[in-house]
Amino acid sequence: MNNRTWFKQAEYGMMAHWGLYSLLGGEYKGRRVKDYAEWIQSFMAIPNKEYEQLASIFNPIYFNADEWIRLAKDCGMKYFVFTSKHHDGFALFKSYADKFNVVDATPYGRDVVAELGEACYKHGLKFGLYYSQELDWHHPHGGGYTNLTGCSGTSWDNNWDFPDRSKKDFSICFEEKIKPQVKELLTNYGELCLMWFDVPHTISKEQSLELNNLVKEYQPDCLINSRIGNGAYDYVSLGDNEYPTEITQEENADMNSIGGFKHSPYGLYETAGTLNSSWGYKYYDNDWISPEEIAARKKQLNSLGINYLLNIGPDGLGRIPSFSVEALQKAAVLMNK
Repeated sequence: MNNRTWFKQAEYGMMAHWGLYSLLGGEYKGRRVKDYAEWIQSFMAIPNKEYEQLASIFNPIYFNADEWIRLAKDCGMKYFVFTSKHHDGFALFKSYADKFNVVDATPYGRDVVAELGEACYKHGLKFGLYYSQELDWHHPHGGGYTNLTGCSGTSWDNNWDFPDRSKKDFSICFEEKIKPQVKELLTNYGELCLMWFDVPHTISKEQSLELNNLVKEYQPDCLINSRIGNGAYDYVSLGDNEYPTEITQEENADMNSIGGFKHSPYGLYETAGTLNSSWGYKYYDNDWISPEEIAARKKQLNSLGINYLLNIGPDGLGRIPSFSVEALQKAAVLMNK
């Protein structure tokens, strides 16, 4: 069975947002983020030199890849998608392209992506990786500087450490970091069912196609989501927490847009959703959706042929909040009735 056929039948998956931001839990120097906790560096304009100090204390002693994946499997999920690198530029894998990674920059020193991949293989779940292919606040030429509105932080790009946008050239970041790291993910962690790219604004059509070709060169059956930008995708990622009641495909929709229904040439769609108001861990966010809501949303999405990718936000020690675990387990019971 190829991945297009598998994806159409998968229906339900787990996503996990986890990184240095999980240590802060949405709060910094007495201030709390308004929206997404994983955006805290941008929201608070934390300088890279200070943010890097989080790496020096990142030692999640309770992280257990086997427990995370067993939870997903026990709750009926068929695949697992992990944030290998988010917008802060910190890689949760061993990267030879950039030392700002979990193996080289932290006392933990373990390759998280590798451990999760092994656990997925062990328990029979497909493994996919999120990778922020444009935004990278740690790199002086990270993208996002062409779009100045609508983000969950100070700006899409790092304008606190690198304020002069006229000097920014995303192609430098793309060549120095993005392409090499995507190649590392494709060649070092076994079979990937998908690459989950995010937030295309500055990236050019040629660069999106180059990433697409890179994925297909090393893993021809690996699916690519629409947030790679410029129409170079296999399946459509709907907007964050988007739960449509009908399908309204738009063949000529703006392929750089994030929300809304765009046309999928293979009829493959997915909604990524949260269990509360954040993707990353936010300790004071208790606005949890109920097990009944989870079950109802999955039923609604699946009836339209849309997969439900439901996110967890583990804390800085590697623990999945008990509220999340209980909701997922109770929802699984409801789905099986």
